[in-house]
Amino acid sequence: MKRSNRLAWMGAIALAAIVLLSLFAAPNNTKINTGSTYNRASDGYGAWYAFMQQQGISIKRWQKPFSDIQPDNSPVTLLQIGGYPRETTLDSQEQEWVEKGNTLIILGAGGRVTEAEFSTMQKSSQGNIKIDTRRRYKKANSQQVDLGDRFGAVVWEKNYKQGKVIFSTTPYLAANAYQDYLSNFKYLASLVTEKGNTVFVDEYIHGYKDADVRKKESEGDLSSFFAKTPLFPILIQVGILLLVLIWAQNRRFGKPVALDTPVADNSEAYIQALAGVLQKADTTDFVVEMVGKQEQLQLQKALGLGQVLLEHQALINFWIEKTGASAAELDAVLKLQSRKQPISERDLLSWLGKWRTIRLIRNDARSSLRDATRTLPLR
Repeated sequence: MKRSNRLAWMGAIALAAIVLLSLFAAPNNTKINTGSTYNRASDGYGAWYAFMQQQGISIKRWQKPFSDIQPDNSPVTLLQIGGYPRETTLDSQEQEWVEKGNTLIILGAGGRVTEAEFSTMQKSSQGNIKIDTRRRYKKANSQQVDLGDRFGAVVWEKNYKQGKVIFSTTPYLAANAYQDYLSNFKYLASLVTEKGNTVFVDEYIHGYKDADVRKKESEGDLSSFFAKTPLFPILIQVGILLLVLIWAQNRRFGKPVALDTPVADNSEAYIQALAGVLQKADTTDFVVEMVGKQEQLQLQKALGLGQVLLEHQALINFWIEKTGASAAELDAVLKLQSRKQPISERDLLSWLGKWRTIRLIRNDARSSLRDATRTLPLR
């Protein structure tokens, strides 16, 4: 497998591993803070909680499991604001707790999307309440509905023996986004203080826990913290990616191997540099003159004519005598060499090609002469 294909496969495997870990290991916390009194964003309830404290209303944050609510002598009102719609039915533990005379308020209960306008103003004893949802609950009778219209109920209640549950199809009844609608804040305040109960806001469902609860649920040590936060799957993803990259690059956990330093060829580097300078200076006549002299000297040496440059016609005559080949190629290169004028790059390449042909003819003739000499009878 080619290296490029191998790297592509390794990258695809790493990407698939990260995607799978993100889907199965990374927690989904996109709406966990929706409705929290610690949340200062538009979907939080920090402003309403501050409003309650300014009004002198006793309200506390509950940061323990629902099963730990043990009212003493006075009944309790628990406000739950969820980020996702929940069913309008209670589980056995919740129902038993409500039947003892407590009140459970659930903002964000399930309701079907209707043809109602998204933004409406609902009349109440606290003034007009701004509601931004099309969800309505249609199974409540008129005596149970506290806020609603012809499409169904927005806020309604249901009795369970001595206690009751108040539902709302919108979790944003008194969210921070409605600070300009004071009637929304007052309306929710009237719901939680209706019976004069001890009021708790459930922060446990938003991930906030008291120290004893964290210790009880094994969240007091550092390893447990990392195991339950997004940092842990991120570290796993990074580790897998590093292993794949090491494998793809053929890295080994051993001693490093030193690379051989290539030896620089100074002659070749000088020739290439000189060629670049001559090309930029457009001095092809100089190249033809210098190369032509060297080629002619090499040819004369091969023909046994010495190192003194001969006249062109004399060289041609010796060429025909020694090789028996046509002198057309040699005559052409010698004439171009004698012109001493700049030529085009195309003509220069053609001229060099003809010299190469002459060298091949010369070598063939030399080989034939050598073979003929070896076959002569010895005396």
